[in-house]
Amino acid sequence: MSKTLSNMLAIGTIAPEFNLKDSNSDNKFYSFTDIKGEKGTLVMFICNHCPFVLHIIDEVVMIANDYRVQGIGFVAISSNDIKNYPQDSPERMTEFAFENNFEFPYLFDETQEVAKAYDAACTPDFFLFDNQNKLVYRGQLDDSRPGNGIPLSGSDLRGAIDSLVYNRSINPNQKPSLGCNIKWK
Repeated sequence: MSKTLSNMLAIGTIAPEFNLKDSNSDNKFYSFTDIKGEKGTLVMFICNHCPFVLHIIDEVVMIANDYRVQGIGFVAISSNDIKNYPQDSPERMTEFAFENNFEFPYLFDETQEVAKAYDAACTPDFFLFDNQNKLVYRGQLDDSRPGNGIPLSGSDLRGAIDSLVYNRSINPNQKPSLGCNIKWK
């Protein structure tokens, strides 16, 4: 596994639009506008096989379940090259979403254009936008990593979402996410 830090897209960046196919539906496509929440939106770049994603996926699903009802929209996107990493194919994405009880779309970025537009670098990579579609947080879930003994809490991401939901200022000291590099074509 190649440890890669997120690129830390500039705060205030407007969310790039997309229109991607949901791995959980035969013909359903979602845009940023479709998944946008009343108070904000979290765009997550993940994949099926990354040990960093596997380490945090239960906490990610809990966060989505906790904050959907508070007006936050959620979407996960996989941008990996499926020719060289067939375990990240849309069919396997469907299985992964089902096994992990996703209640949010899991979209396939076949051309990798969306990952490039978001300057995504790793899995997981998190981008939180406010209700004006401006980036307010990008970075890690928390300090837990596979094998480091720190329990999962989601504290960094939860703190940012809480600040957004309750109209408080978001901590400008944001740590990059760390994970496997996106598998570029």
